[in-house]
Amino acid sequence: MMTYRRAALIALAASLAACQTAPERERKVISTVERPEPGTARTPGNESGWQMVWADEFDGDEIDIGKWQFDVDCWGGGNNERQCYTDSSRNARIEDGILRIIARKESHTGPAYPPHVRASQADPDALATKPFTSARLVTRGKAAWQYGRIEIRARLPQGQGTWPAIWMLPEDNAYGTWAASGEIDILEAVNLGVPCAKCPGGVENTILGTLHFGGLWPDNALNSSEMHAPEVLEGFHTYGIIWAPGVIEWTLNGQVFARKEAGSWWSVNSADPLAPFDKPFHLILNLAVGGGLPEERGLGGVDESGYPKSLDVDWVRVWQCRPEGASDAGCTGKR
Repeated sequence: MMTYRRAALIALAASLAACQTAPERERKVISTVERPEPGTARTPGNESGWQMVWADEFDGDEIDIGKWQFDVDCWGGGNNERQCYTDSSRNARIEDGILRIIARKESHTGPAYPPHVRASQADPDALATKPFTSARLVTRGKAAWQYGRIEIRARLPQGQGTWPAIWMLPEDNAYGTWAASGEIDILEAVNLGVPCAKCPGGVENTILGTLHFGGLWPDNALNSSEMHAPEVLEGFHTYGIIWAPGVIEWTLNGQVFARKEAGSWWSVNSADPLAPFDKPFHLILNLAVGGGLPEERGLGGVDESGYPKSLDVDWVRVWQCRPEGASDAGCTGKR
């Protein structure tokens, strides 16, 4: 889920395509991938060499502030999203071993800008009012990883304008501000369950896995894979990545469905082919309402009925290669 996000990308698509900074590089790649045939997909959880290094099972009474912090602002992610993010238990809490990130239809006033944007604003203390509230939990400053296997078991909300996201941003902007230092979107979905003529079953069931990289906004680039997954409309499913030097793979319920390798990404501020995905990244869980991507797809706009809606998370788990497993093909991304 982009920091300066997809609304800007859509609005600037033509200028990005025409950008001459790196004419040999595709600036916007969006591919539809086919579901792997049964029994043919790689299943990293069955491979040797992994060691669990971090987890949250959400089995306490409250969100563990030793693992998570809240982003609190009404910025809208740079995409004209319609929610204010709060740290209220009305928007994020644990119920029966499940983290619930809850979007509500209610007016709220809060900081117009997040901390990393405020300093550049004429009025850094400006306030904004939005018609929805929700929550965005981050491990920034508490946990970040460079390479590994990351999985999140979650149940996704449905409806026109819903935008749940499980994603990662760099702990430090080693190569510059967004998107030169990268972004890894483990899972995004918009407008699930709304009418969709091209989708199996006739309703939206697309999941997205995306990388953002390249230059500083607006000279950013993206490489995204989309897949129809009707099962995500019901119950909990496990979304993940396997991230190794020079390769990132996306998984659904433990099976790989997309793979991207160095050469399909870059950073304008580094000649290293692994950059920017060679630094520690932290994890983000959020539920947005509206914004460029969902409002320009599906039925358009935001259906304000049926709230509250929630992104429910059963657990988050992170594995990395054991020292003795450093040459294991599963850990290293080799084939």
